[in-house]
Amino acid sequence: MSVAAFTKTGSKSTTAPKLSKEVFATDVDNHELLKLAYEAYLANGRANLAKAKDRSEVRGGGRKPWRQKGTGRARHGSTRSPIWRTGGVTFGPQGNENYSKAINKKAKQKAIRQALTLAAKDGELKVIEAIEFKDGKTKEAVTLLDKLACVRKTLIVVTDKTDAKLRAFDNLANVEVVTANYLNVYLILNADHIVMTKESVDAVNDWLGGTK
Repeated sequence: MSVAAFTKTGSKSTTAPKLSKEVFATDVDNHELLKLAYEAYLANGRANLAKAKDRSEVRGGGRKPWRQKGTGRARHGSTRSPIWRTGGVTFGPQGNENYSKAINKKAKQKAIRQALTLAAKDGELKVIEAIEFKDGKTKEAVTLLDKLACVRKTLIVVTDKTDAKLRAFDNLANVEVVTANYLNVYLILNADHIVMTKESVDAVNDWLGGTK
């Protein structure tokens, strides 16, 4: 499979890395697995913060609002009742709900392969020799992205997050840096451009069952 884009950042003459067909050109029968992996990522990162008070936790209501008979109104025993505006909530969230979704390792890896395949087919994947910043300045990162024509949301895939790389990309709102072994369907599908170094391609090939 041919590389979508290969840019040399150094002076040495190099050859483009091989994109494994098992990883970057796999069959995508349907998008159900991609949807499952995408939703599982969001669900497993969800913060369970919602908490509603039931009638036992609402303040007040210890006194009967009015006498049982003779008022012409419906009988009530407490303003804590869920039918009152200031009462408790019936079947509300308690803060202990489990929203996580399970997906096994093989299915997750297959979904990543499918996402990378779609990115390669759509021309979103660009491979460069390496990312080496001298001072770690944002200007260096902007120059690189301009050279690669990455004008929208970009995912940078590397094998190591050095201080220089993080400093260079940190101030760019539409750029995210991730190491190859932490790739996931959510990051891949949300990116308009994916920039991978030669070493990260080799790492992904090894991790997802391909060959160099």
